[in-house]
Amino acid sequence: MNDRPELQRSLIGRVGEIAALTLSVGSACAGHPALVLIEGPAGIGKTALVETVLEARRVRPGGPAPRVLRVTGVAWESDLPLGVADQLVRTAGNDRGNGTGTGTGGRNGHGNGVVLPDPAASDAVLETSRILHRQWTKAQTTAPLVVIVDDAHWADAESLRAIRSAVRRMSDERVLVLVIARDEPYELYDTRGAHEELPLSALRTSEFLDGCQDTAIRPGPLTAEDVRTLAHEVQGLTLDLPAARHLCRHTLGNPRHLSQLLRELPRETWQDWRPELPAPARYAAAVRHRLDRCGDAARRLMEACSVLGDDASLAEASELAGVDESLPAVDEARGAGLLTATIDPGRTQLSFTHPLVRAAVLTGVPLTRRAELHHRAAEVTTDRGSRLAHRVAAADTADDALADELDAYAAERASAGEWSAVADALVRAGRLSTGRAVREDRLLRAVDAMIGAGDVPQATAFAPELESFPTDILRDVVLGYLAIMRGRPAEADTFLTQAWEHCDPERHADLMARICQRRVLHALGHFDGRDLVTWAHRAIELADPDHPSAVESEAVLGLGLAMTGRPDEALAAYEAAAAQLPGGAQPQRFQLGRGWVDLALDAPEAARRSLETAVPTGYRMGSTRISLWAQAWLARTQFALGAWPEALETVQRAAVRLAEVRIELVRPLVHWTGAQLHALRGDWEAAEHHVGEAVAAPHHYEVMLVPSGLARAQVAEARGDYERVVEALSPVVHLPQRQSIDEPGFWPWPDVYANALVMTGRLDEADAFLAPHEDLAARRARRSAMARLGLARGRLTAARGDIDTARKVFEQALAHLEHLPLPYDRARVNFAYGQTLRRAGKRRDADTVLKNARDAYATLGARAYVERCDRELKAGGLHTARLSPGMAQLTPQEQAVARLVAAGATNQQAALELFISVKTVQYHLTHVYSKLGVRSRTELAARFREMPTQG
Repeated sequence: MNDRPELQRSLIGRVGEIAALTLSVGSACAGHPALVLIEGPAGIGKTALVETVLEARRVRPGGPAPRVLRVTGVAWESDLPLGVADQLVRTAGNDRGNGTGTGTGGRNGHGNGVVLPDPAASDAVLETSRILHRQWTKAQTTAPLVVIVDDAHWADAESLRAIRSAVRRMSDERVLVLVIARDEPYELYDTRGAHEELPLSALRTSEFLDGCQDTAIRPGPLTAEDVRTLAHEVQGLTLDLPAARHLCRHTLGNPRHLSQLLRELPRETWQDWRPELPAPARYAAAVRHRLDRCGDAARRLMEACSVLGDDASLAEASELAGVDESLPAVDEARGAGLLTATIDPGRTQLSFTHPLVRAAVLTGVPLTRRAELHHRAAEVTTDRGSRLAHRVAAADTADDALADELDAYAAERASAGEWSAVADALVRAGRLSTGRAVREDRLLRAVDAMIGAGDVPQATAFAPELESFPTDILRDVVLGYLAIMRGRPAEADTFLTQAWEHCDPERHADLMARICQRRVLHALGHFDGRDLVTWAHRAIELADPDHPSAVESEAVLGLGLAMTGRPDEALAAYEAAAAQLPGGAQPQRFQLGRGWVDLALDAPEAARRSLETAVPTGYRMGSTRISLWAQAWLARTQFALGAWPEALETVQRAAVRLAEVRIELVRPLVHWTGAQLHALRGDWEAAEHHVGEAVAAPHHYEVMLVPSGLARAQVAEARGDYERVVEALSPVVHLPQRQSIDEPGFWPWPDVYANALVMTGRLDEADAFLAPHEDLAARRARRSAMARLGLARGRLTAARGDIDTARKVFEQALAHLEHLPLPYDRARVNFAYGQTLRRAGKRRDADTVLKNARDAYATLGARAYVERCDRELKAGGLHTARLSPGMAQLTPQEQAVARLVAAGATNQQAALELFISVKTVQYHLTHVYSKLGVRSRTELAARFREMPTQG
């Protein structure tokens, strides 16, 4: 157990880094010498990482603990050639075998008879490397040796080169050199400024460290979840996710700064909404020290920037600061390491080098002057939202007039769908309001906007307060909306029904329209097209055309029409909407709906264009909620088009954002594609991770259950485990309301389920299941759905002995795909077709079809199916390689069975993989045992390894 809790705390969120360094230590201890750079900003936990990994190695049972030699670079010796090497030589000489040795400063007088060469000599570095090599080689004979060079950014370049050369001389010595360095040329506590010229030796050291990037481990910033864990361990605090995110952004996830603030600030700080956070005391003192060394103009400019906030324009900051000659002041602030400048044509943006620098400058401004600066900033800035924010910051008491202005501004932003701005304005308005009822109303609308913006964690943090409010319509509408985003249909239905029943059409038309819009989302969660269309029409009728409830309902109406088998009406609705799209963020919603429909209607290229447009949120303040839906369907579209690397990137980006905003409703949809892609690529661990992330329970929405089932089913299908495919999709089969879910093109599940039924011998059940789906796909003329279902029908027909009809079915399925850009679907049909032909004894025809499937899978990167195709081709026997004498006795089918069983497959698994019966596997296995002279599966595996094929 680690007896240094401060180290343990600093290693929260460091699982990957610990694993990487542990691997390096283990490799070196096994005789693979190496040099590893541990790099990152001050306070990120580099040294703690090294200490913890070495401590774990020390207490590990078996084998000697590594001997550790440690030296540390210091700023005042950075220009002393071979100064660090001198420390190392002396440290090695003074080490008496107790496992550790340290040294700092000084030269010569080692006491061990070793004298370093004159640094001025031409071969000084080379000779020093030889000395280090001899010492370390001797030291590692009794135990592995770990050499630590801490604060290597202050080490002299000559020493670092000698160290690296010493390692390069080694072959099988048990030596690991760990070079720990900051990735900045200076830090705030250094006396040198950011733009003060670095000495030549420091530049050379920097160049050396740049050359070690291939073997670098870089501890990254902590995540919000890591911060929550750290807060609990440091102070016993239970932070909600929004507070943790706020603190994480403020400190850039640096463990040192996080721990200091958690200790220094009162516990009640974290109960507030977006509290104004200071810098840690020591950090603030260092900033003040640098600020005091600046001239008056530079100080005033930085104070102005701290009030204006991130990316202040030079023009506004200069005007607010009252600085006429601003560029010299900017240069001075940059030289002090406090400001950076980004220069674009016609505009210069000023930013602080770290959020904590801004906090330190701002909190150092007296309150009276700060309020004065905010008043003046409200006059200087041209953006209305910023003007209001500055007026709020300057207010020291409640102000109903200002609160009303904020409310009006929120209404304007709501009409444009900019929900994040709406939420911010309404929370501020509520705080400035004197009346309790008004405060509650504004907070309710603020939380509603937070949900619209996709900030579910912040909305959830406010939920207990909202639940304490008196029961009324708006409260129930908001809590119902939150329940939808959290994937809780029963809870959502209760709140929305209760709200609707209390509405008076004469008094609550606006609220009724909002309830209708929430019902639209509720219906989308259930994937109930009829209900969606009904509530969308009601919302549009009740609200003004430009009201958010009407606009958002109209954006999803076309999707509902397509879900109910009315694709022409759906497309017409989107075409009409495109002609009169509103401004702001609202087009994002229409692009999502149109892209979703296009994908379902076999127009994936058009879908990709629309969905790519719906993903960004920065431009026009788009909604994170809509963006996540768009990314989920964009990943499906990219998958369908064969753009698998892009699909994985889309999934990864969406998964990261999803972990932050916690919109449960879209979670399974995002991870479904990740699970399927990784399974097809043969990365089973990653596939199972996504399956776990996609999990949904019966009490969740159908829009969660279906992709969750598909994720499990398609991973099982890639493994050839068709029993699990049936099991995974059974909940979908038994859904009470499946009309829209069965609509061809939306959810590619019927063919996966039917194929699994055939592969597990449930032929009559497969026939009964397929028929209505085939009929619906034909009536809708949905070619991709007809092709997928044709795969299952072809297998079924062949399983019943009619291979000629089966061939026609497979050929028709391929014809349906002929003009569609769906390479995976084409490969999948060819694979099933080839398997079927091979089982029917049509080996030559099967060979051609399977080669087509293999080529397509190889192009896509579907390694799991490339391997399955290879097994099928070998089982066909047309391209059998020259075999060892033992294997040559076996028929191609016996060889295929032997390979699978020797690899650990059960008889049933081998039967499913080779598309033959279990009895046939048993029959072949009996002959394999007899021909090879073995009596068990274990002996077969051993014999099989002894008889490799020859190229």
